[in-house]
Amino acid sequence: MKAFGASISNHLRGGDCLQLIGDVGAGKTTLVKGIGEGLGITEPIQSPSFTISRVYDTDTVRLVHYDFYRLADAGIMADELQEALADPETVVVIEWADIVEGVLPDNHTTISIQATSETTRTVSISGDARWEQLA
Repeated sequence: MKAFGASISNHLRGGDCLQLIGDVGAGKTTLVKGIGEGLGITEPIQSPSFTISRVYDTDTVRLVHYDFYRLADAGIMADELQEALADPETVVVIEWADIVEGVLPDNHTTISIQATSETTRTVSISGDARWEQLA
């Protein structure tokens, strides 16, 4: 998943929004770690399960990583998310985005991850045509 994330990072640009779907342990955060490494982030990418969001800056874009797993209601986080989505120099990646689906832009990309064994995953991508070559 890390290598796949790094390959995704080569196609990312500011303004992109990725929605990650998958069960606990499917590899969503590992995918984000690969995206971060591919973008040149040197600090450890950590799961925002308890902090809800983490921000990482690079020379070219800002990566904002959200995890809404523990939220019953988006509340003020919906406002913060809208601000991040409005920034043309920010890439937004969201785990457990069901709670904020109404805030997501129409042109967001959805990446679904399904664990088929301990070491293999099936991934599907829907959204922008530039992702078709990766699916």
